[in-house]
Amino acid sequence: MADIERKEVLYCEVCTLPPEFCEFGTTLEKCKQWLQKEHPEEFEKLYSTGEGIEEKMGKATLDDKPAEEEKKPVKSKNLSKAEKELQKKQNAKVFIERVERNKRKCVTSVLGLEVFDIDLKKAAKIFANRFACGSSVAKNKQGLDEIVVQGDFSEEIRDLILENWSVVPENNIEFVEKKKKKATPA
Repeated sequence: MADIERKEVLYCEVCTLPPEFCEFGTTLEKCKQWLQKEHPEEFEKLYSTGEGIEEKMGKATLDDKPAEEEKKPVKSKNLSKAEKELQKKQNAKVFIERVERNKRKCVTSVLGLEVFDIDLKKAAKIFANRFACGSSVAKNKQGLDEIVVQGDFSEEIRDLILENWSVVPENNIEFVEKKKKKATPA
């Protein structure tokens, strides 16, 4: 077997931990006094009297930044919350989709109004009253809320949105038409 060299481990007589771990105990001041009295060289290593860790930690602030970070350009993360919301609304689209069901029946779905802080239930009620048809809020395949209006009212819904909600820009409204695929004979 190889010769194993034994190391002497110093334990504090106050808290019975090694001196490096005395700070985690409840008697740190008593441990420091004991260590300074019994083992001054170990005390110097851990708690040096020069500009040590404690003094450096006392001087450290959150405002201290390296010079490199100060030179970096301001990124979009620093934009205010209101500016982000405004940018999000300007980039958002409202999709008016005409979906053909069976034969000559179709429904119109409106997706994207919630981005402009429009209450979808109230909007569905306005559509139902204006067009004298059924209208409801439903989840689509992607899990997003959309307004489903029975009938083909694509152009009329666009005009009604622009009339009632001025926060929706006219160029942010897009039309989509989905037709049901015909079954191919085998």
